[in-house]
This record gives sequence, C-alpha cells and structure tokens, in this order.
Amino acid sequence: MQERVQAGRRHWLKIVAAAVGLVAVVLGVAAEYAVRHAEPLLRESVVQTLSTMFHSPVELDGLTISLVRGVEVEGRGLRVLYLAGPTQPDVEQLQAQQSGQPIPAMLTVDRFAFHLSLEDLKRLRTRVARVEVSGVELHIPPHSIGGIFAADPAKVAPPKLKRPLIDLTVGKIEFRNLQLYLETAKPGKDAIRFDVRRLDLTDVGVGRPLLYTADVVNPHPKGDVHAFGHLGPWQGKDPRTTPIDGHYLFDHADLSTIKGLRGTLSATGDFSGELAHLAVQGTTDVPEFALDVSARPEHLFTTLQATVDGTTGDTYLDHVHAKLGSSEFDTEGAVVRVHMPDNTEGHDISLAVQMPRGRMEDLLRVGVKTNPPMVRGAVALQAKLHIPPGKGRVAEKVQLAGSLQVQGVELSNTKFQDRIDGLSMRAQGRPEDARMASSDHKAEVASQMAVRFSLAHELMTVPSLEYDVPGAKVLLAGVYSLDGNLFEFKGHVRTEATASQMVGGWKGMLLKPMDPLLKKNGAGLELPVAISGAQGDFRMGLAMHNAGESTAGMAADLKARRAAQRRAGQP
Repeated sequence: MQERVQAGRRHWLKIVAAAVGLVAVVLGVAAEYAVRHAEPLLRESVVQTLSTMFHSPVELDGLTISLVRGVEVEGRGLRVLYLAGPTQPDVEQLQAQQSGQPIPAMLTVDRFAFHLSLEDLKRLRTRVARVEVSGVELHIPPHSIGGIFAADPAKVAPPKLKRPLIDLTVGKIEFRNLQLYLETAKPGKDAIRFDVRRLDLTDVGVGRPLLYTADVVNPHPKGDVHAFGHLGPWQGKDPRTTPIDGHYLFDHADLSTIKGLRGTLSATGDFSGELAHLAVQGTTDVPEFALDVSARPEHLFTTLQATVDGTTGDTYLDHVHAKLGSSEFDTEGAVVRVHMPDNTEGHDISLAVQMPRGRMEDLLRVGVKTNPPMVRGAVALQAKLHIPPGKGRVAEKVQLAGSLQVQGVELSNTKFQDRIDGLSMRAQGRPEDARMASSDHKAEVASQMAVRFSLAHELMTVPSLEYDVPGAKVLLAGVYSLDGNLFEFKGHVRTEATASQMVGGWKGMLLKPMDPLLKKNGAGLELPVAISGAQGDFRMGLAMHNAGESTAGMAADLKARRAAQRRAGQP
C-alpha cells in the first residue's frame, strides 16, 4: 500500500515538473518573442526621442536587449548629426549629405546601457532609473555658424519628427570618458578640448533644469576641476544660450606645465550665465609661486571676477585683486587662445597692472635672481604686461612697460649704500659727516626713486631713473639683465652744495675759485657717473666718457659682456 502511494506521488511530481517546464518554455518563448519585437520598437523610440530633443537626424548602429540580468538594453554607435540652431549644418553641407557625403556628427556615443522591466515594455512606457554612457565626443560650433533654416528656409525644410512609440524618461545619466570640443569662429584657432572624466546628470526632464556633477581635466595649467550645479532648461534653438550655474573646485594645478612658472595652484568659485557667456567669481591660492628665472617662491593669493566666452574660449579678467608676499595690486585684461604657425596652441595674455602699495623686494624676489634683492622700499607701480604665445619660458617671452615710484629706498649692498650715504652728506655740504656715513654699513638717509622701464627678452631697459637723496639728485639710464648677473647705468649726479662745500677744509678753499665753472643746470655741482656690476658686485665712479650713452648702446655692451661670460664658462 505504501509503495503504491509513493508511486502515485512520483507520478504527480513528474506531471508538475513537466507543467513547470512547459510553462518555463512558454514564458521563455514569450520573452524571446517580446524581446525580438521590443528591440526595433525600443530602437526607434530612442532615435525618435533624441531627434525630438535635439531637432536633428539621429543614427544608431545597433540596440540589443538581454534577459541575462533582467531586461538589459545596450546601444552602440549613436550619432546626433547636429544640434539645433546655429549648430545645424549650412545648405552646402546638407546638399552634400543628400548626395551621399556624410556630415560630421556633432555628438557621438560609443556605448550606452540601461535596465528596464518587461512590464514597462508591455505598457510602451518606462522610466529608466540610470543610463550608463561611455566614449562620448561632443562638438559645439560657434554662434557665427548660421543654421539651415536661417541660411535658406526656402531650400531646406526641418526634419519631420514622429512621436516615440515608447515613452522614455530618465532619472540619471552617467557619462564616462567624454571629450568636449568648443569650436571657434576666429580664423586660425583650433577647437578647445576638455577631457571630462565623469559627468552625472540627474532629474533629467524636458523643460526644466537638471542637476550636474562633473570632473574635468584642465590642460593648462594641468589639474583637476570638480564642478556641480544646474543646467537648463535646454535651449533647442540655440544650445549656447542654455542657462548654467555652479560651483567649482580646481585643485593641485601644476603651474610648471606652463613654461617658466613654478608652484601648485588651488582655486574655488562660482559661475552663472549661459554656456556661451559665463560670469565667474572666485579665488586662487599659490603658496609658493615663482618664475624659474629666480626660483624663489612667494605666496600669491587672488580674488577675481571674469567673463568666459564659450564661443572663442577667451577669458576676460574684469577685475583681479592679488596679494604677492606683502604687496597688493589690481589687474584687468584678457587671456586669449591663439593658433600658432607650427600648428600648436598658445595663450596671448594682456594685463594692465595697478599697484598703489607694495614692496620692491617682493617684486625683485620673484622677478630677478639676485639674492638678497638689491633694493628694498615701498613701491607704487603702473604697468602693462604682455605675454605673447609661443614656445619658451615665461621669463623669455614676458613684455612689461610702465613706471614705478619707490619711497624709503634701501640698498641691500651695504658697501654701495655707504657710498650713497657719504655722497648725500657731501652734497648737503657736510663733509665732516661723510667719513662716518661711508663706513658704518647702515642707511643714514631717506631716499626715493622714480623709474620708467620696459622689459623684453630677459632684459630690463630703464630710459629714466631719478634717485633723490638729501642734497643730491641722481639721473641715470641703463639696462639690467633679469638673471641678476649684469647691469650698467650711466648719467649725472647733481648736488646742492658746490665742489668746495663738498670737500671742505683747506682743499675746499683751493677749489672755491672753480665753483662757478663746475655749476651746471642750477646745481652746485654736476658730475658724470657710471654704475655697473656683475653678480651683485656694485661699482660706482666718474664716467670718464659716454655719460650720455643711449640705453641701446648699453644693451649692446651688456650682450657682449654676457657672451664673453658664456665663452669663459661663467654663469
């Protein structure tokens, strides 16, 4: 009896197993049937959805649905031929396409993937929680390229769009390995390329802003930028007018990727506006900023207001307030990208600099190699800075012209300072104090300096230098090499005291008859002087000839001396 019951159970188990297997087969066939029929519907819906969004023809090489891990959809070879408005091709391009010649795609995607349910497919409606996208290349042409409708609306009609068969909505899109190119309208300028490691878009919907988070590699100076904010609503007729705002963090930017600079930059700030016109406010911090010509760092901190033109990639500095060491200054200007004849890219930098209060030693510490800086004092500076594009170090390319005034001048070379102090005492008619002032290795007199200068090719030219000390005015012109190795100045010293008053004693009595002959230009005495030096060693004396030599002549002499140094193996 028991055996008969067990046999009956086995019989029913076989029937149930067969039924389950049959159901599984039926479900598998049904799923396969659904997948095969859903693939073309879903492919067409993806194409039509993107066509509606971008008002553009869309191409998709392939789309497959897999049931291995639920319903997994994968697409490959996606191309959006053009975006709306000014990014549409012109009539010639469209006619070329109609004749079989392809138009370069504005947006290409190697692969995208997302999951959905069979129930969503059955209802022809689905909300995709997350889409993974990789291998993206996006080209944004400039405003100046006209759209096909604006160019010739009679010849070209807009693409006819169909309503998607499957209503697709997306919660989050994750982009990886995205390359963004901002095309430029200026002749000779290549597109600006940005490598975007990661871009996440959330709350993706039509007619409303979405949230974004992006990690971008900045090429020059090389560093990582992290940004987040709002984008949209998307402006289909002109994507460059799409609103955008956000906050950015620029960290570990290596300034040495710009030849001639040293230091690590960090920056933070906010921006808002349109993709083509962004207003930026932020700060930058370089704890150890330096030019390689001096290799002595100073702390550089700035606050800035700028406008970024997405059409050309140019940056306009509306106002920058900077602090270098203990000196503060303000600048405004532009940083413009240009295309070089050797097919490389560069930046043309033009700035106007105003420094109402600063320290001369801060500027010299960064700008020249002489250590310690040869001049200390409070400085007021006005200058125009130009760094043209091209290969080479910044110190080799920089062009600077302006004027400065220095109050409370002190010279770091005590020997030379003593000679200035002694000169001042004699120029005031105090020869008895000159001996002490010329040998105590400290500054006795307050002095001031006014300079007009220009800088180019690592050589500073000074057409006018007025150095005032009590009792005397020194009028010089000269040249100075930025490496601090060589300098040469020539001119005149004018004193209040006469020759006899400067000497004093019985020698002064002997010189008294000569005073009327030595007076000149309203001064008690005028003497031709020459100041020169090498590697911080100063020499000052009477100029026996060529006291009025031009700066061009002195520059030629300096170059000859530098060449002789190199031949002798000197630095």
